[in-house]
Amino acid sequence: MISRRLFLASTAALAVTPRLALAAPQVLRAGVTRAQLAPDGYGDTEVWAFDDRIPGPDLRVAQGARLARRVQNDLPVHTAVHWHGIRIDNAMDGVPGLTQRAIEPGESFDYDFVTPDAGTFWYHSHQHSMEQVGRGLKGPLIVTEAEAPDVDRDLVLMLDDWRLDPRTTEFAPFGNRHDLSHAGRIGNLITVNGVFDWRAGVRAGDRLRLRFINAASARIFTLDLRGLDTWVMALDGMPLTAPLRVDFRLELAPGQRVDVIADVTAPAGALAEVVSLERDGGYSLAAFDVAAGGAARGAAPVALAPNPVARPGDLASAPLYTMRLEGGAMRGLGPSMHEGRLTEPQDLYAQEKFWALSGHVDLPDIPVIDAARGDTHRIAMVNETAFPHGMHLHGHHFHVLDADGGLGPLRDTVLVAPGQTRQIAFVADNPGDWLLHCHMLGHAQAGMKTWYRVS
Repeated sequence: MISRRLFLASTAALAVTPRLALAAPQVLRAGVTRAQLAPDGYGDTEVWAFDDRIPGPDLRVAQGARLARRVQNDLPVHTAVHWHGIRIDNAMDGVPGLTQRAIEPGESFDYDFVTPDAGTFWYHSHQHSMEQVGRGLKGPLIVTEAEAPDVDRDLVLMLDDWRLDPRTTEFAPFGNRHDLSHAGRIGNLITVNGVFDWRAGVRAGDRLRLRFINAASARIFTLDLRGLDTWVMALDGMPLTAPLRVDFRLELAPGQRVDVIADVTAPAGALAEVVSLERDGGYSLAAFDVAAGGAARGAAPVALAPNPVARPGDLASAPLYTMRLEGGAMRGLGPSMHEGRLTEPQDLYAQEKFWALSGHVDLPDIPVIDAARGDTHRIAMVNETAFPHGMHLHGHHFHVLDADGGLGPLRDTVLVAPGQTRQIAFVADNPGDWLLHCHMLGHAQAGMKTWYRVS
């Protein structure tokens, strides 16, 4: 049976069909191929990839321009593509069951949308995401500014991890209960741009723009940039009002992005490095071989131009929805609503459902917020679980509120630690039915997702 919200989404998609039919868009093919993920000396791995690449092709488009891609599904399973962080037409958001039907094997779907914001974004499968993203269906999406910052190199660093059987270098099985009920599927191999031990050449004094994207299913990356004098310029594609000098470690939850400008301070013949800090120590994720010949800048970088995101109105009068993050190992679920009925925990666990949002497992029948277009809304996310959650809002960017209630930076994904409450505020100005879910993808699969509506 087709749900009312999916029927409405399908109707919206039909409304844009004449525009899409004017010219056949470029094809983005989702298929099966092999890639060398593991270090030299190990075998390659069967992956699912866009255009036979890991990561998928680097899609670049100017701010305000259209991006059109016909996604051809040559996989043996259904799929769909979500354009993460783009404030997009609802029918193009790529969420099966909410904004479109999944693309069947052998079929295609035309995505066509305007890119209103400049910045670092990405695209990935949104059908059985833990497995499909975990097998490789992801790629960078860069929306360029009218006036790019003055840098010598502009580099994307897509951070990822993979769980491979070291004997065969094929994927370890997906979806075990421990992953679903604990921290998620954490890999045993980390790559940058699909490469183990990624390296690039730079010159001493060069100014680099580094676009970090956390494309992992569950791993939180904590980065230390060495031999680089660094400023944070943007979070999740949204420029900061002023560059923030980095004298701290960068943290990226799954789905988050950080743009930095970094001056190479390591001398010629040395290495500048991006080091991942783990509980068992730190190790180099990416290295820059430094040669002579660069010219150092004397001044800090200038802030990037802001994107046209509406500023929230009076927060004190804005509706507040309190969303409790519940369940998981070491906490467990109580009786929760699932598929329209109150369900006992043991019955939920039998269906591999371990997480809930305010007593609801998976999408409730009605939206948790039904917003009039243009209204400001607040959400307080209360993490009652034993694990962190990277909560991602589709269709909008939001301000993370400071401890004193002031507007913090714009983001589309916020990390909520165990026992922590994070409050966000946004202007609901993009009509449609939108997903809100944990971007630890196993958590979303196991129940931690909901939806809201903008009328």
